[in-house]
Amino acid sequence: MKLALLPWILMLLVTIPGPRLTAAHPYKVSESEKSQLVNETRWQYYGTSDTSGDLSLTWNTSLLPVQTVTIELWGYEETGKPYSDNWTAKWSYLYSLTRNTPNSGFFTFKPKPASPEYQRWRVGALRISSSRNYEGQQDVLALWTNDHALAWHLGDDFRADSVAWAREQCLAWEALEDQLPNFLKELPDCPCTLAQARADSGRFFTDYGCDIEQGSVCTYHPGAVHCVRSVQASPRYGSGQQCCYTAAGTQLLTSDSTSGSTPDRGHDWGAPPYRTPPRVPGMSHWLYDVMSFYYCCLWAPECSRYMKRRPSSDCRSYRPPRLASAFGDPHFVTFDGTSFSFSGSGEYVLIEATLTDLRVQGRTLPGKMPNGTQAHGTGLIAVAVQEDNSDVVEVRLANGPQALQVLLNQKALSFTEQNWMDLKGMFLSVASEDKVSIMLSSGAGLEVGVQGPFLSVTVLLPEKFLTHTRGLLGTLNDNPSDDFTLRNGQVLPPKASAQQVFQFGADWVVSNTSSLFTYDSWYLVYKFLIQPKHDPNFKPLFLDEITLSPSQAEEVDRLCEGDHFCIHDVISTGNLSVGNATRAAHQLHRQRLKSLQPVVSCGWLPPPSNGHKEGSKYLVDSIVRFSCNSGYSLVGSETSICRADGTWSMSTPECQPGRSYAVLLGIIFGGLGIVALISIVYVLLHRRRKGNMTMWSSQP
Repeated sequence: MKLALLPWILMLLVTIPGPRLTAAHPYKVSESEKSQLVNETRWQYYGTSDTSGDLSLTWNTSLLPVQTVTIELWGYEETGKPYSDNWTAKWSYLYSLTRNTPNSGFFTFKPKPASPEYQRWRVGALRISSSRNYEGQQDVLALWTNDHALAWHLGDDFRADSVAWAREQCLAWEALEDQLPNFLKELPDCPCTLAQARADSGRFFTDYGCDIEQGSVCTYHPGAVHCVRSVQASPRYGSGQQCCYTAAGTQLLTSDSTSGSTPDRGHDWGAPPYRTPPRVPGMSHWLYDVMSFYYCCLWAPECSRYMKRRPSSDCRSYRPPRLASAFGDPHFVTFDGTSFSFSGSGEYVLIEATLTDLRVQGRTLPGKMPNGTQAHGTGLIAVAVQEDNSDVVEVRLANGPQALQVLLNQKALSFTEQNWMDLKGMFLSVASEDKVSIMLSSGAGLEVGVQGPFLSVTVLLPEKFLTHTRGLLGTLNDNPSDDFTLRNGQVLPPKASAQQVFQFGADWVVSNTSSLFTYDSWYLVYKFLIQPKHDPNFKPLFLDEITLSPSQAEEVDRLCEGDHFCIHDVISTGNLSVGNATRAAHQLHRQRLKSLQPVVSCGWLPPPSNGHKEGSKYLVDSIVRFSCNSGYSLVGSETSICRADGTWSMSTPECQPGRSYAVLLGIIFGGLGIVALISIVYVLLHRRRKGNMTMWSSQP
């Protein structure tokens, strides 16, 4: 929930083709390339109860080859009327902690309260640079710390009573927040489950502060194992959505826990034009969402005020994206679930969507048999994408095995210093050498990865693309019967022969004028510009023309376990490993499809006043139980069940003053029981004295 980006003038910058610069999130920058605050939490709590003493920072001296250094504090602020033309952002040099200090890679000091003129800065970063520079000099070689809350530099009033000071700041933030526009209404709804959140990679991306792939170190969300953020900032206010999930896969809501997911007035990753509040990457988020969290939740016990203005989104209006894939020979699974194989050699339209002028194209070439001869099947070797007037990104197999090359507007990109880029109309993430994620401004997403000797591509489209797509990945309209639609509108039957399907695929060949691909070698120019885009001389292997021997069929079936795509690729390439890679890609598609299945949510159900609620899962068939505090009686049902129509079976009951009926009945019957017991004992003793015990003798 509460992370930061380095300030835009302080970020690690990487030059990319054209006049733009792109910046790296500090959590994606090597720790060795930043100065480190030793025990960063201690810096941000300094002056609160039981937090005092010395503070230390370290740095890599090899990155700053000078004899002596100056360590400076820079502060960030946004001034002017919010959401007006005079709302501006500014970084300012404040003061130096030390000058002419030996460049040892280590510095320790005891913080003193800053002068009053500097105490209005509440968030900032330290800069380490050569002592030859004058103080506050810009555009110099320097190492920076992460942005952080400047508790250590605040005044004596904070140190004297940090809780009272923070409460005052929290109330001031609350008053300001209530005057600002409501940004919550334009945020996307959170996915209902952890599986949906991780699968919907076109619209949501991992929150670096709570990542299941990095051990789920969720400092601000104890109880969560993973959080995601909306990729795109909201259109009007530049705000962001955050969604956090428990180990059970359910969403964690602030209505149930202060560890719940919170929306942000300033998107953590910023939004164009970036230098304008509240769209400044990281820093606007710090001012309007992070510092207020420190005031209200971390430094003072006023967290309910914060959560009231940053409530979690539930998922009642969330709709999973639609999924389509291409992999292997290649094989296609359309948005409506049609599966087929098309082993053409050339460049083809995977998707055309008129809604946003989305174009996704794929390039295929024949594979190789184990003996080095040309195989009877092809595979994807490059995928290119553009939406409206966005940048053009192409992902293709590099010369080395299991590696990808990414081209931006026909120029190769380097990811040696960062793996996240904010481009025109899209975001680009390269988590590893064999996988690239592309997130488009429409919410569409692509994942391109290495799968065996070829590429696989997964495409995710929001529901708004219904009825707006065509190409090899079909017409998205929940009707698989028209997925084989030709350019002229003619529709082939769903059970078309392999030969007919091949003609369908060839019909979606890319033209030279519409191609998004880069032709930066004589081979590519000759093969795809001079020659026909669809190679008419390549004849694929159609399975209905092949008969396997019993031993061959047994071996293939043992490997493929009935997966017809795997069987196809083993036969067409003669390579068992190719078939195995295809089967793995098909399994991944089915797993992701399962993760993206719609689920029903009934939404949050509140506990009764003067009572309790057991259960924080709100999906279909979930049960919530209610009880009352001591001295109150429950009026209504003790349980409520989330029904398939998205409604609760019972509303929240009431807890009224007075003992509950169950307790009263227990007292009454308990009292009667005591009276009865006394009576029985009296009768036994009375009869024993008379010696009349026959009726109490044992019976067999």
